Parts: sequence; C-alpha cells; structure tokens
Amino acid sequence: MQNSAPSEPPESQLLRLCRRPIDAAARARACWTLLDWTGCALAARNEPAARAMGRALGFRDPMAQLSHAPSAQDAAFAAGALGNVLEMDDLHRAAILHAGDTICPAALAVGLRRDTTGSALLDAVVRGYEAAIRIGRVAASGGYTPFYNSGTCGVFGAAIAAAELEGLDGTGMADALAQAGMQAAGIWQCRLEPGFSKQLACAHAARAGVLSARLAAAGFAGPRRILTGPLGFFASFYPKADPGTLAAPTERWGIEEVSFKPWPACRHTHPAIAAALDLRGRLDGPPTALELRTYGAAIAFCDAPEPETDDAARFSLQHAVAVTLLRGAPGIADFGAAARADAEVAALRARVTLVTDEARDAAFPAAYGATLIAEDAQGRRIEARCDAAPGDPEAPLSEAEIRTKFDANARHGGVPAALADRLAETLLALPDAPDAGALARALSNATTPERETA
Repeated sequence: MQNSAPSEPPESQLLRLCRRPIDAAARARACWTLLDWTGCALAARNEPAARAMGRALGFRDPMAQLSHAPSAQDAAFAAGALGNVLEMDDLHRAAILHAGDTICPAALAVGLRRDTTGSALLDAVVRGYEAAIRIGRVAASGGYTPFYNSGTCGVFGAAIAAAELEGLDGTGMADALAQAGMQAAGIWQCRLEPGFSKQLACAHAARAGVLSARLAAAGFAGPRRILTGPLGFFASFYPKADPGTLAAPTERWGIEEVSFKPWPACRHTHPAIAAALDLRGRLDGPPTALELRTYGAAIAFCDAPEPETDDAARFSLQHAVAVTLLRGAPGIADFGAAARADAEVAALRARVTLVTDEARDAAFPAAYGATLIAEDAQGRRIEARCDAAPGDPEAPLSEAEIRTKFDANARHGGVPAALADRLAETLLALPDAPDAGALARALSNATTPERETA
C-alpha cells in the first residue's frame, strides 16, 4: 500500500502567502510605512538611547549608518535601535507588534547596498510585514507573555524582507526563516526598569534578520518546522498560542492592518488621549474626578500616576489624560521633565482612577478602546468614548497627517527642512524609482548635511 504524501508544513504555507503577488495599494502603503518609520527614527537620533548606541559602536549618529556603515548588518543594528525610542512607532493590534522597528531598518540596510529598484524595496517591506504579523498574531492569541513580540516575532519579518532583497527562492526563504527563529530574543523585563534594552531587542532583531538572509544565501540550511515543530518557536516561546491561523487565507496584506500613531506615547494610551481630546471641548473647568475605563493590558502596562522619566510618562495613562485635558493633543515635550513637574498636570494626574472594563478587556487585542468619565464641581458626569483611536484602520490617519508627523519628527531630530522634504519626496517616489541611489543620497544628506551630495 502506497503511503500518502506528507502534508505541507504550515511554514511552507506561510512563505507561499508571503510570496504572492503584491498589488499597488499594498506597495503604496509600504511607502507611507517607510516614511513613518524614518521620521520616528530621525526624531530619536539625538536621544540618550541613540547617543549610548553611538558611543558603544564608535559613531555619532546611528541613523546615518543606514548610508555609511560598512555592512548591512551594522546598518540594520544601528538604525534598528531608533524606531521605538519616542513611542511613535506603528503597531499591529492583534499581533501586539511594532513591525516597522525591525523590518524597515533591515530592508533599508540591505536595499541601499544592492542594485534594488524602489518597487523591490517596497515589496520586501510588504512581505516582511506579512510574515511578522502572521507570526505575531499567533503569538498574541494566548495573551501577553514575558516575551517582547517586536523582537521575538519581528526578527522573522526582518529576515523575510532581507531574503526578498537577496533574491532568494522558496528554499532560501525557508532557511532564512529558520535561522531567524534560532535568533529570536527579547523579554519584557525591559518595560519594568529604566534603560535602553527594548531598543536593543529591536536592533538585534533587525541585524539578525539581515544575517539570516545572508546565511540562507550561502546555503546555510535550517529546520523547516522552526515555528510549529514540537520544540519550535511557538511551543517554546508561546505554548498557549494557537498556530492554526498562521497560514489562514486572506485577501488583504497585513501591512494594511497596521495602526499609525499620531502621538508620542504607548499605543495603549491612545484611546485615552482620544477620549480626553473629546472631553476637553465639553468641560467648563478642571474636573474634580476622572474615571478611565479601559482593557486590563492597558492598565498593566500604563498605570503610572507619578512618572519620573520621559519614558515612564509615555507609558502613563494618568499623565496622558491629564496633559491632554490641559494642553490638547500631546507632543514630545508634553512627556518631558517640565510637563511632568507642572503642578497643574500633577494635580490632575492624581484625580485619574483606572478601572478595567470587562467588555473592552474581552475585545483586546483585536480592539483597543477606552471610556473617560469626568465629574465637575457641580457633580455632573460627562463621558467620552473611543472605540478606535486615530491611526487605527477604522480611523486612519490621512496621508497629509502622516506627512505632517514626518516633518515634525525630522525637525525634532535636527534635520534641515529642505533636506527632510527631499527625503520625504524620495521615499514617496519609490514605486517608480529605478534604483536606490536617490534614496541613499537623500538619507545621507538628511543625517550628515555637512557631506551633502547632489
């Protein structure tokens, strides 16, 4: 009796989905995704984390290494530390994953060093997001774990993006995926203590993705069941996860499900900020009490009534609500030392009570939402709801808003306006770019204007 052929492993199905034809809409989305990540990284280039990375590696500006580092791995590692510093990075809700922090620096690091067309660079980003989001969605299906999804799952997306730019076939991509799994890393202790370890996790994942593709290109073979095998990634890192949806068919690319952040704070604070903006226009004076009802993970991550650092303020629901009610839509400075020490802000922070909302908790992570209830001096209660924060697929930012965010971030990072504008226009022209030369020059000029080239 003839044995039936073994079924195709889910990893092979995943790679087939990642390699399907890409449409113009997904490619255009990748343009704006690259623009958004580049702006976030530029904004962070003078922050303490960036300066520490520069000192450790022997250069001044990690972002400049995209153009000037001697190797793609070095470039990906340096720039990969920047995207999440100021908490403005993109997010896929169901995957609880900031895919851009690893995939964008990896794709740029490889693409700028090869004879890559603009559309090929964008396709690599789309395919990388698809892999990371699908793996992240499975990982998050069992709820939060001690592992930092942006690092542990993002490395697979970085590897697939780099493998695409290396021109690898299905076998090569399978090897790249396997070697990425052997390097997956990142644990959440980094959010409980001050420091830059979260940046290291993304930097490592970006570099490891590039290395994985290089190894695969050299014939460095790896296990085909790296994700779903009995000792594979999911069984080891996420044992409560359900891998059954890893290769579920879909018409939409994962990159089109990603949320862009309008404000520089943890995404868990954004529904509260949106509700506070709504409430702000309906209050006659400072509220005497504030009740914020949201999902449990937001409270677990962002219950910080007295934040002592800029980063802690970006992870504080109380601070986000208070500063928004008093000042409007928050910017980078609204999470700084002066804002934290402001007596009026501190007093309002102390009036915020956090309550877990069971319905919102049940909807997480597919949906992030919040309800803010204010009580005034006359005892009246005024309520504001946010079921989809600005930047979510249900409430998308416009292209003009994403561009405005980029301009503000580049300005914060000290990039001259004319050079930032040239960089933005070059990124947005990628679908028709015959090669990556113009982008390499625009990035180099923006980060090292003293060496500006035509």
